Amino acid sequence: MLDFIVVGAAQAGLSISYYLKELDKKFIMVDKEEEVGASWLNRWDSLTLFTPTEFNHLPGLDFPAPKGHYPNKYEVADYFKSYTKEFDFPLKLNTLIEKIEKKEDRFILTHKDGTYEAKNVVIATGPFHIPYTPPCSEDISEDIFQIHSNFYKSPSQLKAGPTMVVGDGDSGVQILNEVSSEKERKTYFSGDTNIKTLPQEILGKTLWWWFTKTGFLSFSKDSYLGKKISHSRQPVIGTDVKGILDRENVIPVGRTNDAHQHQIETDEKSISDIKNIVWATGYRPNFSWIKGLELTQEGYPKHKRGISAMKGLYFIGLPWLHTRGSATLGGIKKDAKYLKKYINKEE
Repeated sequence: MLDFIVVGAAQAGLSISYYLKELDKKFIMVDKEEEVGASWLNRWDSLTLFTPTEFNHLPGLDFPAPKGHYPNKYEVADYFKSYTKEFDFPLKLNTLIEKIEKKEDRFILTHKDGTYEAKNVVIATGPFHIPYTPPCSEDISEDIFQIHSNFYKSPSQLKAGPTMVVGDGDSGVQILNEVSSEKERKTYFSGDTNIKTLPQEILGKTLWWWFTKTGFLSFSKDSYLGKKISHSRQPVIGTDVKGILDRENVIPVGRTNDAHQHQIETDEKSISDIKNIVWATGYRPNFSWIKGLELTQEGYPKHKRGISAMKGLYFIGLPWLHTRGSATLGGIKKDAKYLKKYINKEE
């Protein structure tokens, strides 16, 4: 019988595992991937963080890069591997938890090779569960190559010819930038062109320095300002969206509304020459594998600062778990430390 099982071995799982080890708990961390850091390595090749080194430290071990450096995905994955090795966390890879069920005073976690039992469980799987593409994608001809940003690596995956990038969040504009850098490729942009953007540095200081000084990352989601921020459209950080949209080969077409075979209908025009579509259209949460869990209208678990109504079940790494900083690499340790204090008090 374990004290805890932590499901997920990325930044959220690593942070809470650090504090569970401090509390001398008997626990294991499980992850469905083959290696630590895979959740980052599986993303597109040119991905870099928009937070510099000094804002990416997990508890107990600083990110090994110079101040002001913006790490790429490979550096993040290497940091996670070093972190796991440094603290010698008990870890089971290639272990997908298919069901969690509470029975009396314990949780039963089912995976393909059997079950685990623990008094407590921390869900650290993050918010990116099911890649979402709109229903009209099913009506598009098989001749057109379609890929979700979750599986996109680089333009080398794409066929020659016109490409549409759908989505106006950070992922969408970064992929649009990369795809349209091939000047000979006509690139349609399906999304809002009036995107709010913020530079990575202002007056010689990083944006995250300003966020910290102004308290922007510390507003609780239950506070007045926190509610305003969490319900407003998040700006794109560190990408020159206007410069990208001004490229001769980039054609903004507004929202994608419908499709039939080779014909794609958007707000601005009907398009029939597309060879590729990259859907940077986000994800949908999936917590159906946790039996008896109460969810919000958006499909996320109901909780208070990561503590669910189901005694012994905790969450970490969700967007706005407590503040805007909850979903950032360096901000997650505050939530982990809060859970540590709560767990210690409960014991």
